[in-house]
Amino acid sequence: MKILSYLPLSCTLLLTACGGGGNDDSGDLIPPVVTPPPALSRCEQQSEFNNQTTASGLVFKLQSHYLAGQQSSVIATLGTLNSRNMLFQWQQLSGPSVDIAINDSPVLAFVPPQSGDYRFQLNVSGNDLSLQETVSLTVAVGNGLNIRQDHQVVEGNNVSVRLDRVNGAAANNINWCIAAGPELNLDLSNLERPLFVAPGVSQDTGVILRASANVNGEILSDEVSILITDEAQITSEYFDAPVARTHAYRRNSPYADVLKRCTYSNQLSACQLNTLPLIGQGAGGISDKEAIMDRVLVSHDWMGRNFEAFIEQMDPHGDFATLLQSVTAVVISYDIRPSFYWVVTGAIYLDPEDLWLTATERDSINEAPDYRAGFANELQFLIPWRYVKDNDYASLYRERSQRSNRPISELTTDLSSLLYHELAHANDFFPRSVHSSLEGPTLLDDFYRRTTQKALISDQLSNAYPLNSTEMSALASVSFMGETATATQKAYSPGDVSSFFSADRANDFYNYSTSREDAAMLFEEAMMSYRLGVQRDVAVTDKPVTVTANSIIVDWGQRGRIGAIELRNRTSLVLNEMMPELNNQLLLDSLPAPLQMQPGLSWAANLGISATPMAPKSNIQHQQQSEQTQVPLRLSGDRHRTPVGINRP
Repeated sequence: MKILSYLPLSCTLLLTACGGGGNDDSGDLIPPVVTPPPALSRCEQQSEFNNQTTASGLVFKLQSHYLAGQQSSVIATLGTLNSRNMLFQWQQLSGPSVDIAINDSPVLAFVPPQSGDYRFQLNVSGNDLSLQETVSLTVAVGNGLNIRQDHQVVEGNNVSVRLDRVNGAAANNINWCIAAGPELNLDLSNLERPLFVAPGVSQDTGVILRASANVNGEILSDEVSILITDEAQITSEYFDAPVARTHAYRRNSPYADVLKRCTYSNQLSACQLNTLPLIGQGAGGISDKEAIMDRVLVSHDWMGRNFEAFIEQMDPHGDFATLLQSVTAVVISYDIRPSFYWVVTGAIYLDPEDLWLTATERDSINEAPDYRAGFANELQFLIPWRYVKDNDYASLYRERSQRSNRPISELTTDLSSLLYHELAHANDFFPRSVHSSLEGPTLLDDFYRRTTQKALISDQLSNAYPLNSTEMSALASVSFMGETATATQKAYSPGDVSSFFSADRANDFYNYSTSREDAAMLFEEAMMSYRLGVQRDVAVTDKPVTVTANSIIVDWGQRGRIGAIELRNRTSLVLNEMMPELNNQLLLDSLPAPLQMQPGLSWAANLGISATPMAPKSNIQHQQQSEQTQVPLRLSGDRHRTPVGINRP
């Protein structure tokens, strides 16, 4: 299997991802047309790093000055030595306490709370080296912009930075320029959040970007430093676009040396089962959460720390600990968007946007958008979705520009639904009932044997209770695979699509992308209703020029479609095979009957539907009052990667 090398990172892994097969003999993903952004101009006044070389040869790249309350950094390089496969660990020795939650990178990013002297220690290990050095800084009183955040990125990977708002207000007349380093092409379509692709470098290289803006009549500026690291030549036939540097969350894990090369590496080849078996094939048993954490690979330690806390505190029934037995590893990295499961490695890959607890943690997540955003541009309908509870959104949306923290309880809805979905794929492919009979030598070999026999749970589902709408399946190929819409498809009205969808047995548009997604969507919605009392809304709407929850008008929609009698046998089959420990009859009986949305009202106005007649005016008022604190409009399939290639039934 060869993944298209000219696609951006966010779409190269689609082949076999999120439940697909193994090679590309049934069609490649159609790449999006990308117009390169223009080259960014250089600042009239250039900047330089203040390089401090230590006795060990380690070099600290310092800013020309440090100001209190302003984003700051120290960059560590190894002189002429390459930093790949090295582990970095920072700690503060003295000075006013700073938040260094991101302390496992060659770039120490922090905001000094006040003026004064600060001292930090860095430990570097790997490649038969072990270094320890300290660096001292003096911070002065200051006032300026804040660009977040200084960080390390591999050559060829996506980069995003964000300009802070000042007292909640956006700055005016924002200008960006290159203050030091190689040429860059910046996407400035959002001036508060520039994007670029890190250029190739022959050694670890620092880049400084400068932004200036008008804030309350005063021109302020700030700089952000990016360390672009030189990486080994890409040799993997699977990961053939750059991926972030990662490391085992637990350094002493018995799998620490194999997690990266077996799951997330540009030198990856399919590892054998005896090298990295499924978690459930170990000796720990399903209650051994320690065994799960030994299989976590991260780009930043906070991701593993928050995942561990979630598994320990927010999994009261042990569902995720049980379902995780069917994966080899959990990969969480700042450059994964959207999440997926991949049969080649047997791992799940999680977008950390569902895991952050602090604004500082969120700063480290790349904001490059999902490449599929324009696939359905020529279609004349939308299919939005949301999770609701008590006639309100089940998730609280926190605008990134507001830089807020959140409690772990706020992860429950979004992260639970994501895990139920991606782990449904893993348990579709390799349910615990087959672990003892897997032959290898790789999971891919076992996958081929099982699909040849039509033994996957999704195969059984499509054989016993297939979806019937050929129109919806063809539209899904446009929306999720990038196929070109036909004239007939471009002419479909929302009413046409409502008639196709409502008469069939899918609970979401995404079910039609593949049989694998069909099974996962059924499992996800059923478990969310049963465990969390959360219902899923889905609707077919029009597509006005300006798309918001208040502007799109529902043609047809339901809340809790999973409870429809027409879906019961399909849902029962999936639940019985994926989680036989559950009382599935009790679960099915607990699913509320679907509620119909009111056609002609907006998606926002349909938030407060109930079994009794609606009061449209009061409901619209309620939604308009609360919209600013709720999740933004979401469209079907936006959280998961869709498989292409072999075995896409």
